[in-house]
Amino acid sequence: MRGPHNIWRLIRTGATFERTGAMRVVLDALDAPRPLRIAFRTLVWPFKWLGIEGDPSMPPATRALSALGPAYIKFGQILSTRPDVVGEDLANQLRVLQDKLPPFPVEQAKKQVEDELGVPVSELFSEFSEPVAAASIAQVHKARRADTGETVAVKVLRPGIERAFRTDIDAFYFSADVIETLSPASRRLRPRDVVAHFESVVMGELDLRLESAAASEFEANTVGDAGFQLPIVAWGLSGRRVMTMSWAEGVPLGDNAAIDAAGHDRVALSERMLQLFLNHALRDGFFHADMHQGNLKVAPNGDIVAYDFGIMGHIDEYTRRVYAEILYGFIRRDYKRVAEVHFEAGYVPADRDVDEFARALRAVGEPIFGMDATRISMARLLSYLFEVTERFGMQTRTELILLQRTMVVVEGVARSLNPHMNIWHTAKPVVEDYIKTSIGPRAVLRDLALTAKVLGRFGPRLPGLVEAALIRQSEGETPQTRSPWPARLGWSGAGAALGAALVLAWHLWA
Repeated sequence: MRGPHNIWRLIRTGATFERTGAMRVVLDALDAPRPLRIAFRTLVWPFKWLGIEGDPSMPPATRALSALGPAYIKFGQILSTRPDVVGEDLANQLRVLQDKLPPFPVEQAKKQVEDELGVPVSELFSEFSEPVAAASIAQVHKARRADTGETVAVKVLRPGIERAFRTDIDAFYFSADVIETLSPASRRLRPRDVVAHFESVVMGELDLRLESAAASEFEANTVGDAGFQLPIVAWGLSGRRVMTMSWAEGVPLGDNAAIDAAGHDRVALSERMLQLFLNHALRDGFFHADMHQGNLKVAPNGDIVAYDFGIMGHIDEYTRRVYAEILYGFIRRDYKRVAEVHFEAGYVPADRDVDEFARALRAVGEPIFGMDATRISMARLLSYLFEVTERFGMQTRTELILLQRTMVVVEGVARSLNPHMNIWHTAKPVVEDYIKTSIGPRAVLRDLALTAKVLGRFGPRLPGLVEAALIRQSEGETPQTRSPWPARLGWSGAGAALGAALVLAWHLWA
């Protein structure tokens, strides 16, 4: 329930950070100003005794997030790939959240497999190991199929995970309601819609049948991608709470020492990471949206192996083209065209001034180009972007949140492999190829062909549809009062969209 009782959850969150020592660590990592530090510590200190103690053997931040539950663990997983934001030490501490969390007993896992598949584990698998990886939502066991002898990975959801996530999501909804009530200006960011988007992603991740389907679709899209492979789903051994896939051999992508010892080229791997992501997002519109090091391996032959398909991102064709035009405009520093695209797509309300918006975009973009990556202050950049989005009344595009988040994660993974990689040189062929095929003359011809196919399917009905429309017009339908909210929500130009475009544009240019 999303009532005031969630205040307790929020208080306990702050108290847990204070009790575990994570509050100081996080504020130090973010280089928070002294007044903010004093305010935070003063507010939470009286409730310190209410905080969850957690595992004292863990570092403070990891200890706090692990104690608070799966939703907070997901947040920590993202930060673990951004040492440039939270610092190298904290990023290394948070990395254990990816696949090294405390497991639940193997007996519980076997019982869940039997309950889900309706067959004793001993009849399905001749071997069934202790947990080999434990994450926030599920854990993985290495097993051997009794029928074929094939080595497989069996993923099993944590007991009670649905209830745990529901508790956190309800608290997030309550927080969003409080924010919208106390700060009307924040409503343009649609915090409730952002939480709803997060909820839909998480609920999908809690049904392993959907993950199996996503893995199958992803494999079909990427079957021709050189240097990339995916494990194959065993549908007969999968269900809502259990998922079985072929075993992926290799070294973790986050273990640079093991990668070097195996003789793999980290520079080549970092470049391939970025190119694969751009191809999946732009070419296919369907991408792995949880590409941290815990979900990636390097196979013995040097291929990148991805697994854990619980969170996948989807971008429709029109949005990809708009996004590509925005990105291409920033790369060419054609800020007027970038501004026009925002207005044409309805990202910015039509009553705003396009030239003024173009100048604001120039003020954001120009300092980025030509600057060395180590000198970029992401906090300062995002702070200014927030001011721009507030000034021009743009609203959050929830469908692009996953794209923006995954861009951050992929960039972090790639730079952990090769801190000096030339991102523009690596990404340029992929971006240019997409622009040629999606915005040029070939795209126009393809669109006309698709339109002709649609007209062909509806051809026999077209005369009747036209006649019915003319009759309705001649009868003069009584106009009805329209709610202003659909129109307001229709303005889908988001801080997320602009932020994603600018961050990737900087990556491509840097």
